[in-house]
Amino acid sequence: MLVMERKPWLESYPKTVPGEVAVDRYSSLVALFEEAFRAHAQRDATECMGERMSFRTLDSLSSDFGAWLQSQGFAKGTRVALMMPNLPQYCVALVGVLRTGLTVVNVNPLYTARELEHQLVDSGAECLVVLENFASVAEEVIARTSVRRVVLVSMGDLLGFWKGQAINFAVRHLKKMVPEFEFRATDGLEVVRFNMAIALGAARHLQRVEVGPDDIAFLQYTGGTTGISKGAMLLHRNVVANILQVEAWFNPMLGKVGTRQLTIVCALPLYHIFALTVCFLMGCRMGSLNILIPNPRDLPGLVKTLSRHKVNMFPAVNTLYNALANDTDFARLDFSELWVSNGGGMAVQQATAQRWKELTGCPIVEGYGLSETSPVATSNRLDIDGFTGTIGLPVPNTDISIRDDDGREVDAGDSGEICIRGPQVMAGYWRRPDETAKVMTEDGFFRSGDIGVMDERGYVRIVDRKKDMILVSGFNVYPTEIEQVVSTLEGVLECAAVGIPDAKSGEAVKLFVVRKESSLAEDDVAGFCARNLTAYKRPKYIEFRDELPKSNVGKILRRELRQAQA
Repeated sequence: MLVMERKPWLESYPKTVPGEVAVDRYSSLVALFEEAFRAHAQRDATECMGERMSFRTLDSLSSDFGAWLQSQGFAKGTRVALMMPNLPQYCVALVGVLRTGLTVVNVNPLYTARELEHQLVDSGAECLVVLENFASVAEEVIARTSVRRVVLVSMGDLLGFWKGQAINFAVRHLKKMVPEFEFRATDGLEVVRFNMAIALGAARHLQRVEVGPDDIAFLQYTGGTTGISKGAMLLHRNVVANILQVEAWFNPMLGKVGTRQLTIVCALPLYHIFALTVCFLMGCRMGSLNILIPNPRDLPGLVKTLSRHKVNMFPAVNTLYNALANDTDFARLDFSELWVSNGGGMAVQQATAQRWKELTGCPIVEGYGLSETSPVATSNRLDIDGFTGTIGLPVPNTDISIRDDDGREVDAGDSGEICIRGPQVMAGYWRRPDETAKVMTEDGFFRSGDIGVMDERGYVRIVDRKKDMILVSGFNVYPTEIEQVVSTLEGVLECAAVGIPDAKSGEAVKLFVVRKESSLAEDDVAGFCARNLTAYKRPKYIEFRDELPKSNVGKILRRELRQAQA
């Protein structure tokens, strides 16, 4: 019998986690929001730079913003691009867009003009909500897009709406930020300030729109690591399902919370699907307080913010965990109520996991997902003691099948492509049926492009991305394995391995290392690799760097390192 048919992972579940949850409990995210607003009206939904916004206020302001959108004549399904870091304005705009039956297009605010133009043109977005700090990039390309309304956001927007007073938030907290930006309106393009849109909407009434499970909630663009960036169509039912799947997985931890409010650190960007679902959307469902961090790369500022809270949940990627675990001020914080550290976005390295556990007493629970799966597909149990080296078990309502190049499921313990089926899997790529056909199987599985193995208990371990595999004299070498080993060497802060052309072996391994200790030498790294890796896996070249290229989420970009060697 095939592994997937046996579903061995169900026997490995905690007793309080069901194999199936009622993922059709809500007809849409709008229904989920409205129930949450009623249930948690008295609680605070967000805190950003010391200022809080309640669920009642989020309900009211998002309704006002939605009413303004309706006044602009946008038809149901129109795409609205949001280009902001983690701010309460983002939360208000996102909920307002969804409540009016429109589709959110999340945009990285650090995009170049070329990247932004592609996403706006490809999505056909007709409205752009952008923080003024990044609006100059948008102004370069806006004439070549379908955008006809621009909403300019300032850092200090909204404060007066819930404090009842005018405070220059930007000056008080962010004196180094860029001055107020004036976006030039042109024929066919109107520009309005965010606060003005809220005020105009407040004078109207939000007209109820029927939003159903098959309406598109998000166009979540992939990172473009395997080609041109594509918009994954996440339907309302996809995202609702994943919220409820993750919540069910958190059942063992929720017993600790009881009726108390859960405090979540939202340091990962909300325009990224990991933080969007696990922090904000699930946070709304559970009535949690999200501590919004606009700039997690400002470690002193992040640590100062964390010092004011006893946080319960801290989702992050390996690079952020690693940076904090090596920060002396962070080490002095109170971690007594840190119950869950969720690792995702990239492989969690053993050395980082061990340092984090020693420092905080809370193990990193590694999971796995993609933009195309809303995102969570697997997770380790929350009651683990430490680093497992796996991405855990398929979450409720989810099937994982490990398949060879011919689409046949392999035996337990054999490697193959990780294929995912469940209610959280996207409807396809926006206007790209050819690309959709490449990743969807006839029996409804999404082909992730990641190589993994599943053991007899149902635990999945990632070997690597297909494209990142290095072929040395006919032997497959997986960068993650090399990086996991080297990261345990004392004196190594970060590392990345890539394949480069080699006349003798076809490809050779090149290792890039960021030192934690300046005394670390090339011979130290080479000797350590010789002791821990078989000959063909050992790096032929070692290069020390001050830093490694990363995405805005903190994921190390191997492709940039490879391209630099070409």
